[in-house]
Amino acid sequence: MSDPLYIFNRSQSEIVVESLLASSNLRSSMPTQQIQSLRVFVATWNVGGKFPHSGLNLDALLHVHGEYDIYVLGFQEIVPLNAGNVLVLGDNEPAAKWLAMINQSLNKSSSSSSGGRLGPKTPSFGAGSMFFAKPSLKKISESFRTECRRKLKICNCSTFSEEIVKKYGRESCFRCPEGLVNQSGVLSDDEEDEDDDDDDDEDEDEGGGKVASLVSNQMMMKYGLVASKQMVGIFLTVWMRKELIQHVSHLRISSVTRGIMGCLGNKGCIAVSLQLYKTSFCFICSHLASGEREGDERRRNSDVIEILKNTTFPRICRTSFTRVPDRITKHDRVIWLGDLNYRIALSYSETKTLLDKNAWDTLLNKDQVSLTVPFLTRNQISV
Repeated sequence: MSDPLYIFNRSQSEIVVESLLASSNLRSSMPTQQIQSLRVFVATWNVGGKFPHSGLNLDALLHVHGEYDIYVLGFQEIVPLNAGNVLVLGDNEPAAKWLAMINQSLNKSSSSSSGGRLGPKTPSFGAGSMFFAKPSLKKISESFRTECRRKLKICNCSTFSEEIVKKYGRESCFRCPEGLVNQSGVLSDDEEDEDDDDDDDEDEDEGGGKVASLVSNQMMMKYGLVASKQMVGIFLTVWMRKELIQHVSHLRISSVTRGIMGCLGNKGCIAVSLQLYKTSFCFICSHLASGEREGDERRRNSDVIEILKNTTFPRICRTSFTRVPDRITKHDRVIWLGDLNYRIALSYSETKTLLDKNAWDTLLNKDQVSLTVPFLTRNQISV
């Protein structure tokens, strides 16, 4: 199976992807295989450091009546890229606000049937008052989940994998034996992913109140939060229909910094890896080097190369039989979105003339992405 790479740049787009419920190598010999089509909505927005105002409505942006199965939403510059935010402070109030607004749009239909209530209570936000505690991104993320995050991170494989390996060979196995999972269905502590420091400990204490809250959320919400991560101004969040979330496993998050001196988080990427049924997905939100002078595109290319090289995901399944990917290009489906900063390699006047003529093929031929990123072909670029 080839590894397709979809790139989305500065505009919302959609694709239809297949969710494989069994290895493609076994299609002719396994009667239980199925293929399920899923609709994935992808949007990316550089908000220029502006805090979202309370009157902002995301319904049109998110096409909430489009009946999508998965939403992948990326933001850039959700905080101003000043020295304080880049070097010292971690302001997650804008990210929490964006989550609340996304939830308000995606779960609006369920809110109207429950007297206007939006699933979990939507938190109120100030304008960054220094006298009151800012909202916790971790706690707000918790309220928008329909499954405990720890359950999404585990390896939920069964011994069926071992039987498949014995009968059909090692390449047929997607998952590892359930022996790596303890009696509670959760990986042991030393196997927990520690890359995502925002959410790792959120499920440590699951009292009765928390369980009751999750059940209440499940009843009222149409979509649930699967993953969210902020790195300075870059923010990536993934939502799914709540009936799909129970089939998610091996959730891992990685980030690569490519900003000032190649080591600060004002530029770079956040990547989310997960397995839905038996198809592996990787969602990458990046903010690449800016600049329109000659040669600046090489800096963007360098960012892409370093992201591909340095983005790694910890191996949750510790067995030689597993095919759970640890690199971007090893996933079955890769979706790359963000403010890529690639330009049209023409002057302003030439570009405007071609735009007026709707000469899209000519413009695409001058797109720096197709000119300078060798592993892309034209039919893999969505504009």
